[in-house]
Amino acid sequence: MELQLRPLNLPSDNERPVVIAGPCSAETEEQVMETALQLARKGCHMFRAGVWKPRTKPGGFEGNGEIALPWLQRVKQETGMLIATEVATPEHVELALKYGIDILWIGARTTANPFAVQALADALKGTDVPVLVKNPVNPDLELWIGAIERINQSGITRMAAVHRGFSSYDKKIYRNLPMWQIPIELRRRIPSMPIICDPSHIGGRRELIAPLCQQSMDLGFDGLLVEAHCDPDAAWSDAKQQVTPDVLDYILSLLVIRDEKVTTEGIHELRQQIDELDNQLMNLLAKRMRVCREIGQYKKEHNMTVLQPTRYGEILDKRGAQGSLCGMDAEFVKKVFESVHEESVRQQMEIINQ
Repeated sequence: MELQLRPLNLPSDNERPVVIAGPCSAETEEQVMETALQLARKGCHMFRAGVWKPRTKPGGFEGNGEIALPWLQRVKQETGMLIATEVATPEHVELALKYGIDILWIGARTTANPFAVQALADALKGTDVPVLVKNPVNPDLELWIGAIERINQSGITRMAAVHRGFSSYDKKIYRNLPMWQIPIELRRRIPSMPIICDPSHIGGRRELIAPLCQQSMDLGFDGLLVEAHCDPDAAWSDAKQQVTPDVLDYILSLLVIRDEKVTTEGIHELRQQIDELDNQLMNLLAKRMRVCREIGQYKKEHNMTVLQPTRYGEILDKRGAQGSLCGMDAEFVKKVFESVHEESVRQQMEIINQ
């Protein structure tokens, strides 16, 4: 479906992207105000804080709820910043609007539940508040787009998607894997949808925030949603991924913002080379599949199974090693050949079952 969208019109400086910053949780009025005042002095125009904070496991700090909303009101009154918080239920929406919250966001766990998203959409009907939709916990682009569509169908036309990474059992560098190809595909599917990066939740560690901010800018993202706290080490939730307003200001001062309007004539010839190489790749893949179909015919005639695990393992190991020698990541090469092998098996199955 075609989305009905209007510009977000969120404040930002010319030399910086849209930045929404503030603590993971609104812990105390003093902590909220101190953080907000420090951010305002650094030129921040929008303040975020979690009021309702259901955690992965019970027992931790889960937010102050409605008690904290007047604290955000005070931030707006004393600094002029717009204020933002997460909503997960219709009651949250009602209270947030009652206290004049300017921007709402829908968290990853909520986005993953169409029933919950629809309940929020119903609660938002008749309002004109900007809504940010975080990606679902798992890498499911259709679920992400579905949540965006549900909110848009309720009449909300000022929207943005928030990329906060995807949960993985196999934790490596990041708290949540960036999987940049998914927000890139979202942009291809919905070109008018602004995309904001949440480096705090992707990285999970404050030393990763700066490079993740730069990566998102290099990919043409429209803004940043960053967790900043006046005393990060003492934070009641997600302490490791929060930075001070001073550190955030330093990170932003180092950002290189690419100019999307610069002419691409200088790389036209290189792009032509890429197109030609892609054509060659497609021709080679087509030839490979023709050979695979011949193998499928042979297996059919000799009553052999399609899948030969030993051969498959040899291909992945050999091509991964070759990829390393050619300056490519071995895991990337393995993934490519896993996909090639999957298609080869599919084509052979067609022949065997004819």
